[in-house]
Amino acid sequence: MAIPQAFIEELKARVGLAELIGRRVKLVRRGREHHGLCPFHNEKTPSFTVNEDKGFYHCFGCGAHGSGIDFVMQTEGLSFPEAVERLALEAGMEVPRVRPEDAAREQRRRGLQDAVEAAAQWFQAQLAGMAGRAAKAYLAQRGIDEATAVRFRLGYAPEARDGLKKALLARGFAAEQLLEAGLVVAPEDGGDSYDRFRHRLIFPITDRRGQAVAFGGRAMGEQRAKYLNSPETPLFHKGRLLYNLALARPAAREAGTVIVVEGYMDAIALDQAGLRHAVAPLGTALTEEQMQELWRLAPEPVLCFDGDAAGRRAAGRAAERALPLLRPGHSLGFVELPPGEDPDSLVRSQGPAAMQALLAAPAPLWRMLWRLHTEERPLDTPERRAGLRQELREMVRRIADRTVRDYYAAQFKAELERAFGATAAVAGAGRGQGRQAPGRADSRLAARHGLHGGEALRRQRLLIACLLNHPELIHHVFEEVAELRLSSAPLDKIRLAILEQASSGAPLDLDGLKTNLISSGIVPLIEELTGPGTAKLDPLARPDAPLAQVRQDWTSVFRLHRLNDLHHDLTAAQESLGREMTDENMARFTLAQQAFERAKAEAEAADTGQS
Repeated sequence: MAIPQAFIEELKARVGLAELIGRRVKLVRRGREHHGLCPFHNEKTPSFTVNEDKGFYHCFGCGAHGSGIDFVMQTEGLSFPEAVERLALEAGMEVPRVRPEDAAREQRRRGLQDAVEAAAQWFQAQLAGMAGRAAKAYLAQRGIDEATAVRFRLGYAPEARDGLKKALLARGFAAEQLLEAGLVVAPEDGGDSYDRFRHRLIFPITDRRGQAVAFGGRAMGEQRAKYLNSPETPLFHKGRLLYNLALARPAAREAGTVIVVEGYMDAIALDQAGLRHAVAPLGTALTEEQMQELWRLAPEPVLCFDGDAAGRRAAGRAAERALPLLRPGHSLGFVELPPGEDPDSLVRSQGPAAMQALLAAPAPLWRMLWRLHTEERPLDTPERRAGLRQELREMVRRIADRTVRDYYAAQFKAELERAFGATAAVAGAGRGQGRQAPGRADSRLAARHGLHGGEALRRQRLLIACLLNHPELIHHVFEEVAELRLSSAPLDKIRLAILEQASSGAPLDLDGLKTNLISSGIVPLIEELTGPGTAKLDPLARPDAPLAQVRQDWTSVFRLHRLNDLHHDLTAAQESLGREMTDENMARFTLAQQAFERAKAEAEAADTGQS
């Protein structure tokens, strides 16, 4: 039995082509395409390209060409139905079968598609004519020019009770088609059906391929609902689609990100302002299916909701809903607009640069979650703080991916320590204590390992070298490594790769680590830190050093490193407080002082125990 073509197209849209092929081919992005060595013939110079927007791969060397389904067939030796089954399982889709009785259903679906397309053309003609004067004036007032209106196929539904109905019936469409497509409404009393959209500015809603499947309408006068959408139909499921997805996809690929806004006008205004990678949910909270759609466009979409209470609630719902879906490299960013502003009003009043400045520094998902659980909430007693800790733990457990879950646990642990450190530090905060020196523990630990405050890079190299030369060590110091701050970008890449490998629970695989990092250019650094010269760095980095001693000394060096970092934070906070005595700077100073004093006490206690 054949597989419906509509399903094939849906499957291709859901399965990211670059991600699928990237599992077998090392791809490098160049502009809108990805390039790599062809998997179908031996070559040393990349001639294999993947074009996500057009949905195909092509090799200029051997001529291999096709879709994601073709790639699976060629690389795994599967038949077409088998390849479709495999990809559908991965995408969480069930493969339908075309039976003789399904032919009529498919024909009916095509008829509905034609009816919706005819309605879109009719709405556009109404906007262009005399009937659309009020709607055109409204668009001009909102700063939407004619070219943008044409690009988005905006239209107008006149006030007449059955203008669209009559026009489509005259073109040969059946009344039942108009009802099933959501274009007309049948009264409960059994009277004649009438147009669903009347005296409204019309926004066509398209599927991933850009074909109109539904409409949104904004009231041009006093009506019960300001915005009205088409109902669910065989063509339209509002929880699966995103407004402007088809137009935004190429720009999102090029920008490497996608902007999520609340409404139609926000997406249109950003597009006109040059930010063409904006989409919007369809009048509902962002769903899991829409998030997966966003991640097929970019690894970290940026959610930009209105700067009011409703916008913050929408952002909060999205943040909580994303947790079970998180995986390495895929998350959400959040931009909070000034109070009373939305993307449309901001670009009109302050210009695109103001919006671009906000989008350049989105808050990460973990910070949004922290704010949701701590803002406007009393945390002044041990019981309330314990309640917060328990909430965070339960929230982190909802993350299905183990690697991401471990990172979130470490992040929130660090935030709790920063927020609720030693109580003695709180009592002394703000009393002009002056700068704090790292203290006795700092000196003793530095003397033990020959590491002084000015040798931060050598200290960082030592910490990473120990992890590389003692693969078992990571499982004893995982949380400390997760908290470790390194100023050296190459060393930090190695740190992150170690954490990712360790999250599987298996011992650290040095060869596998090198393979994963071969494109980053830091394999020579790994070889240097694991080579015969490591003894010059410190004896504890040698592979033959006893693990128990390595673990103890590594922790000592880590404490020293963290103490110096926190001392730097405290100094910066104190300088800011000295320049400007604000509540924000005082809070920053207090938290920095708490963290430093806590780490200092831990280091000195540990040093005393080892003496």
